[in-house]
Amino acid sequence: MADSDDLTPVAGSRSPGRDEQVGGEGGGSDCNAGEGDGLTESQREVLERCLHALKHAKTDSHTLAALLLITRLCPANQLDKPTLRRIFEAVGLNLPARLLVTAVRGSESSGLPPHELLSLGTALLAALSTDPDMASHPQLLTTVPILLGILANGPLSDQQKQAESEENQSGEMDESPDRTVQSAEGSESESNPVNVTKAAKEPEVSKQKSDGGSASKRVSASEETPQSLKLDVAVAADCYQVLMAVRALPKGPEQLLNRGAVPALCQAVRQNQTFSHGRGLALLGCLLSGKTRDKAWSKHPAELLALLVRLSKDFCQYTHQTRLDMCPQLVQFLPPVGVAVESEELKEVISRIWGVLRPMIQSKLTPKQIGPVLVLSACLLDLYGWEMVGPPKFCCLLVNRACVEVRMGLEEPPGTKLSPELQHTLTGCYRIMEAAMEQACSLGLSPAATSPQSSISSLSLQQSRQVLGVLEEAFSAVMYHLQQVNPSHYGDPFIFATFRSLCSWLAEETSCLKEQVTGLLPFLISYSRSHLQSESTEQGLSCWMTKMSVSEEKGAWMGREALKYLLPALCHLSAEEGPRKVLLTLDTPALLMDFVSQSWTLLRSKSGVASVRDPSMETACSVLLNFTVTEPERVRKDPCFRTLEVLLSEALPVLLHKSRLLVLAANYCTLGLMMGRLTSTKSVEAGQRRFFSAALQFLSSALDSGSDTGQVKVSHTWEESWEEAAELWRLGLQALGGCVRTQPWLAALVREEGWLKHTLTMLGQCSALPDQHTQEVLEEALCAMAEQCPLCKQEIIDMMIRNDKGVLSYMKNLKKSVGVK
Repeated sequence: MADSDDLTPVAGSRSPGRDEQVGGEGGGSDCNAGEGDGLTESQREVLERCLHALKHAKTDSHTLAALLLITRLCPANQLDKPTLRRIFEAVGLNLPARLLVTAVRGSESSGLPPHELLSLGTALLAALSTDPDMASHPQLLTTVPILLGILANGPLSDQQKQAESEENQSGEMDESPDRTVQSAEGSESESNPVNVTKAAKEPEVSKQKSDGGSASKRVSASEETPQSLKLDVAVAADCYQVLMAVRALPKGPEQLLNRGAVPALCQAVRQNQTFSHGRGLALLGCLLSGKTRDKAWSKHPAELLALLVRLSKDFCQYTHQTRLDMCPQLVQFLPPVGVAVESEELKEVISRIWGVLRPMIQSKLTPKQIGPVLVLSACLLDLYGWEMVGPPKFCCLLVNRACVEVRMGLEEPPGTKLSPELQHTLTGCYRIMEAAMEQACSLGLSPAATSPQSSISSLSLQQSRQVLGVLEEAFSAVMYHLQQVNPSHYGDPFIFATFRSLCSWLAEETSCLKEQVTGLLPFLISYSRSHLQSESTEQGLSCWMTKMSVSEEKGAWMGREALKYLLPALCHLSAEEGPRKVLLTLDTPALLMDFVSQSWTLLRSKSGVASVRDPSMETACSVLLNFTVTEPERVRKDPCFRTLEVLLSEALPVLLHKSRLLVLAANYCTLGLMMGRLTSTKSVEAGQRRFFSAALQFLSSALDSGSDTGQVKVSHTWEESWEEAAELWRLGLQALGGCVRTQPWLAALVREEGWLKHTLTMLGQCSALPDQHTQEVLEEALCAMAEQCPLCKQEIIDMMIRNDKGVLSYMKNLKKSVGVK
């Protein structure tokens, strides 16, 4: 820096005192304060003179002198936002950046010791970062890798500074500060901040090779940094002030992640640098708790897993109270579900944590203490299920404690407001209950059902019943709470968590508490409809789903999620007369139609990529199919079913050749045919003809008679999905016969599309079908065609006469229908 000698007397008096300096801990401007707040008349006069000097400074020395005077006479907490902005405009960010790089490289040409440069540079950045506009400035963001490097590697040791001093004297390090800033702003620094100080110290590394390697190698040999390499408290505080200011920006976490914050902070924690266990872990926790969580783990799994191993070991060694305090921290550092699940090291970590949690859960804890323990337990369950939890008796205890917390939390008088802490605890309890519900129901309450992969699967019959009993009591409390919810609170993430948990129970169990469930249907449908038809993006719910890992699509909240979780329950409830009548009064078919329409539109928009199956679309069809079978009059009169027919006529032809969506196509085909049999028409519309043509093609593609054995087999296209689609295919054939009876024009289409000829040829040549049920539905469809169409009847007779040994010859009802003996 120019005229560095002029700075020596000023710098010798020490850089700004950290209890009053710009950007020190607890410092920073009050952005809500008025002009010149907290300053005396004399202070304002000096401030104006210093600002004038800053603006007209011709050398770095003049700039630094003015800055030092400002920081000594006007503490940061007395500077308002406009004043800070004037300082920023006068100084800019290039100077503090040059100070940092010069300090890291240890250049003696500056005339100031590296620690003074480091102290002043970080203090300036910390002060400027208190203004969000300044924190988001591209020039400030270029200093982030340098700050991260300082936090990760610490200051230079005396030996390093001596080596660098010798190199400077020999002319080996003659780069100007301006030039070093350019290198700090390069893309390499942004992507690898831990190496910023390493790059700056390259000359020194070669100098120290004879001593056994670079300083970075010597540091890595130890878990903790020697005291000589510890960061100054004030410098560390300023570095974290800048990083936290960047993190608070809308895209701040992404900015930090892209600049290598995760490996740098992990290294700072590993070396036990100043504030690393307080502010470093807190900052890392922020990066691992939001939308950047998955990306952070995918980019830096080794560093994060090593950190988790260390934290888990600390967790096991601490006292009881410290463990309780540490539970929320461990939750932050667990990997997302599905990441490194096969890692043996991760399994050891989870097993170790469970070993500590068991006695904690078995001990007497206050409601405030048990909450974080249950939340941590829920997150561990998300990762590996019940495999590592413990013996069956402990699994029962864990479920029981979660259910007790839910009952105590939700069985409060109407209008009781739940604290955020209690809501967080209950959300964790819901996840334990959901996991227990899935396991208990998968066992079928069978004492013989065991699985080596799950400790809860070894529950006795009595234990299984006890689990289901406490779950029933807890879900009764859940329904009581939801009954009190006002529509104005539909956007509350906790209400969604409660709704989602109840839906998981209803998907498995609708026979218990039937009156309560039926009474709650108005809320469930109203809640689902509100979100499906909402035009808002529901940011709160979207963020909650990202944090809780409940979104399958990993995208923004779209409003469909609420109904998606309710659909399995509706499948059961629509099959029972009492609940079905209530659902019809709530206009549930129209709601389902809206869902199917939105889902189909979304699926069509993804036509450029491989089609992804969405089971919720198939479940929605199943619910509509229940209404179609049980409520024919409603289907005939409700206009939403006419709209549905139009959608199916457009969708089925598109799905014909998409093998991954074959089950959805089977649902569409069967649903359309079941509705078609309820309509009596003599004329045909273009949409109807298009649908039935596609349906005939789809039905004929299921079986293949090309085998040399003479036995009809399931076609290659259908083979993978046959178990799921077979029943729909058979139901569709039955419905086809009904459609021919109510819509006579269809008989001609059956012949035109070649379905009749294909089916008769196959049945005449083959000796056996996949099963007896398939033979029965084919015979029923052929009988309907023979009854309605003379030409069809004649074709059937001709085939029976020509082939008297195939499956066709065994169809007695068909023979009787066409008059063949």
